[in-house]
Amino acid sequence: MAKEISLATVKEHNKSDDLWIVIENKVYDVTKFRSEHPGGEDTLDDVAGRDGTKEFIEVGHSLEAREILKKFYIGDLAAADIKKKSPVSTSATPTETGEGSSSNALPTAPKQCCILH
Repeated sequence: MAKEISLATVKEHNKSDDLWIVIENKVYDVTKFRSEHPGGEDTLDDVAGRDGTKEFIEVGHSLEAREILKKFYIGDLAAADIKKKSPVSTSATPTETGEGSSSNALPTAPKQCCILH
């Protein structure tokens, strides 16, 4: 079973030499990856010690980037800290589930990942 890590603990690791982030309710220690990050160190510094799921998804990280991220996994976000409705949904769209959509907004393509540049 994966180790549960509270959001309060993640918040303590918000420095460039001790940098943890939460992506999709998983906690990663990316301290050693900071200097290698193709998007720059500042990009990771901006989400240090907090949930960076929205930013991670908006950039449109590649499958390769997701594979690299796995190397830095240290545990799961504590159940008590998981939001009931995440700010960015990675689930099926209403059309995929057969449900109608009340939104008139057109879907937009995600930004390209820093690793693709």
